[in-house]
Formats: sequence, structure tokens, C-alpha cells
Amino acid sequence: MNEKIWLSSPHMGEMEQQYVKQAFDTNWIAPLGPHVDGFEGDLVAFTKTGHAAALSAGTAALHLALILLNVSAGDEVICQSMTFSASANPIVYQGAVPIFIDSERDTWNMDPELLREAIEDRLSKGKKPKAIIPVHLYGMPAKMKEIMAIAEEFAIPVIEDAAEALGSTLDGKAMGTFGTLGVLSFNGNKIITTSGGGALISDNEGYIKKARFLATQARDAAPHYEHSHIGYNYRMSNVCAAIGRGQMGVLSTRVTQRRRNFDYYREHLGNIAGLSFLEEPEGMISNRWLSTILIDPKVAGITREDVRVHLEKDNIESRPLWKPMHMQPVFKDAAYYGQEVSRGLFSNGLCLPSGSNLTEKDLSRVVSRMKDLLPTG
Repeated sequence: MNEKIWLSSPHMGEMEQQYVKQAFDTNWIAPLGPHVDGFEGDLVAFTKTGHAAALSAGTAALHLALILLNVSAGDEVICQSMTFSASANPIVYQGAVPIFIDSERDTWNMDPELLREAIEDRLSKGKKPKAIIPVHLYGMPAKMKEIMAIAEEFAIPVIEDAAEALGSTLDGKAMGTFGTLGVLSFNGNKIITTSGGGALISDNEGYIKKARFLATQARDAAPHYEHSHIGYNYRMSNVCAAIGRGQMGVLSTRVTQRRRNFDYYREHLGNIAGLSFLEEPEGMISNRWLSTILIDPKVAGITREDVRVHLEKDNIESRPLWKPMHMQPVFKDAAYYGQEVSRGLFSNGLCLPSGSNLTEKDLSRVVSRMKDLLPTG
């Protein structure tokens, strides 16, 4: 069998082991330490935000963001439907109620018009949403100018889920820095990784200080263990942060490499009938964390599942687009506003191998296998 081509595997640089060695040499193995401080500083410098808290996961960052905004049982939180479940699950952790919004076709992200419709409808029912969670799918920025204008009009804070979008920008401004709070992820398949991990970023220093406090079990200043708040074990370890510091040094290169993958696929597959790519709207730069395609079965004569299975037979990993949250059994009773754009994207969309460590030989093999099935005449 041919060697495995992964969807998005970790890609180490040259400095990660040196930073990790420093952690071992100085015995900074326990949570916190100088690499955590350094990694937070690296994130602040890269995103040009005010403050950052390095955490154990992007999900932890989302959970803390909801806590910081005082989301509690019975509150409603508006969330993008087309996303990974981690965007929505923390809403339920707080006993709150998710309200799902469909995608628009330009970016596949939260539709601003439907966002307004949902807010006005919830207000008419006597429920003002407590927060809004847009997501930048696969690195493509959401329409944050429109979303933020609506959020400000109704005085609703925004938690910007940029877990997939580190290195993406809108009019030169980093994703994750538009909302009240921004969330990043460093899971093993992300554009950079700390093995596992995430971060909460904000220009509001008070929010980040409180996030760090809550993430370290909310231990009060006392010689003994004193707790006046419920806390969480959400801080990033010094060893994981050491990996992150090395990864930050190659982040810009990783963005270039991921964008190269997309360009290769578009160049070699872009003229095939029934296959389309998501282009960048004006002012948006995507990190192209994952390269995605849509396959119109009426034109191509095959489905995205036909392509996925065919690639799998050659040991090539691909994946359907996210299944929208309003279609998930666990959220079957949640309110939803939309025209089923996200349902269509899920039905016809496929994520292609996108790792920054893919070779041209790997990319050529993927393209060749796809052309086995797709009409090229």
C-alpha cells in the first residue's frame, strides 16, 4: 500500500526541541513557567492584540470566555451552525441555550442578515442573546465588519472563534482580534500545534487576568488553599508552551505552505466541471488551514463521498466538511435560523490533504487519484 497522506499532520520546525530541552534542563515541567509567559508574548506580538492566556485547549478558552461574559443557566447564545462541536458544547456546559445561525455563501461562515433576524426574533420573545460566536471556517475570515456592527447595535459581546484561523487576516487585522474575546487552538492538526492547547486573547486586560485566575483552579492569594470562586484546570503546561514557542517561529512559513497547497489544487483541478473552490472575498486572506472543494453531483456525476472513498483506497485521508450543529442529534431541539446553505455545503463539500509538510509528489498523487473519477474532458 502507498504511504499514508494525512489530512493535516503536525509539522515541527528546528527550535521546538531546544525550547523543550530548556524546560527539562531547568526542571520547569509542571504547569506554568517561563515558556508560558514567552508563548503568550509571542501570540500578542503576532496578532497585535493586547493580552493572551495560554490554555489547555481551544475548548477551554471558549468555556472561559462564556464565564467571563457571565453566561449562565437559561441564557441564550448565538452560535454559527456550521462548525466543529467545540464551538457549541461550552454553551451547554454553562446550562445556556445555543441558537444556531446558517452560513452565507461567500465565506461559508455566519450570515450577518440571519444574525440580525435571529436577534430581533429572540428579542420579540423576550430573550436577549448573551453572546455571539462566529467561526472562521478552515481559516476563511467571517464577515466580521458586518457581524460586529450588528453586535454593537444590539450591545451583545462577540466571542470570535478563530481556532482554525491563526495567520488569517481581514483588511490586515488578525482574526481573533475583532471580538470582545478571541479563541485560538493549537490542537495537533492545526496550522501550528502545542500537542494540545489553546489561547484566549483580548484587548481587555481584566478579562485575561481573570481567565488566568480561573484556569488555575481560582486559587485566592493566601498561604493555604483558599477558593472564593469555582476554578478550572485549564492552564497550558510549560512543556507544551515550549513547543508552541518553536512553532511560532515558523508560523508565517506554515501559512505560505498551506496556501501553496490550495493554489496547487486550484491550478490542477480548477477547470473540472462540477468542482469548485472557495475564493477569498476582497480584503480577506485565509491561512488555508484546510483546502476545501465542493462537488456538484448533478454536473460531476459523482458525489463527494465517492471521491472520499476513492482517495481512502489509496491511503489518502480526506474528510467531509463539518456537519452543521443544527443537524446533530445532540442539538436537534435547538432553534435555528437559515435557508439550509450549511446543509448543502456539508452534503457536497470535502476537505483535501492540507498539511504544510506535503510534498509536490503528495499533492500530485491526490490530484491524480481525483482525476480518476472526475470528468476532465
